[in-house]
Amino acid sequence: MNVRIKRVYLEPEDADGTRILVDRLWPRGLTKERAKVDLWLKDIAPSTELRKWFAHDAAKWVEFQERYSEELKSKGEPLALLKQKVSQGPVTLLYGAKDEAHNEAVILQRVLRHK
Repeated sequence: MNVRIKRVYLEPEDADGTRILVDRLWPRGLTKERAKVDLWLKDIAPSTELRKWFAHDAAKWVEFQERYSEELKSKGEPLALLKQKVSQGPVTLLYGAKDEAHNEAVILQRVLRHK
């Protein structure tokens, strides 16, 4: 299963395969043409409440992972679509956060690799 993660602001590459944005909000200052997003799955992103609570604070990372994993249990349709795309070929999960180690794409990649 080939699931990569990548900051949406980085240049698209052929090796990205299907580029799926997993943020609830469109990345600031980025045009749709430049982003080259094939699918925007904003419904799979953390809830607004969870996103605001986390605020990309690495000290909250462990609890954020638990809360987001719990939220994913109720996201059957977008999660099924994501799994379908992964079964069709390489996928790159795109995110806007500056922190490459603490964001929802990291969690989604782990979920997809273990199911």
